[in-house]
Amino acid sequence: MIGQLRVMAQHLARVVLAGFMLFAGAGHFTNTGSFLAQVPPFLPAREFIVQASGVVEIAIAIALLFTRKLRPTVGLLLGVFYVLVFPGNLSQFFTHTDAFGLNSDGARGMRLLFQPVLVAWALWCTNGWRERREVVAGLRAWATRAR
Repeated sequence: MIGQLRVMAQHLARVVLAGFMLFAGAGHFTNTGSFLAQVPPFLPAREFIVQASGVVEIAIAIALLFTRKLRPTVGLLLGVFYVLVFPGNLSQFFTHTDAFGLNSDGARGMRLLFQPVLVAWALWCTNGWRERREVVAGLRAWATRAR
């Protein structure tokens, strides 16, 4: 019974996370200006970065919903993605840039604190953390074959 509840909770969490990623990914194209606030000002091709990350978010959303065998890999990659975009959130905080209703240092700081929750959410709802050794071994094998 407890195992079934966990599986149902993970499924619901995965669907909600996929919806969030799909919405955010689409927002990269419909609200590009707001997403530019997260790209550090010193980086080149900032608009391309926003759009490329939008494509990644949409692809991850689709993968969360439709790839059963790859789900732990998708979760691990999503966790890594959240870590990789964290410097952009830091930049928004330190440059005091308003976007997404984050118009105070307190609000931007709360967002920074939420980033580890997103990483944990991605890993838990996909079993990415539980199966991390197998995922990493599979990625290594794939990289070796790709050479």
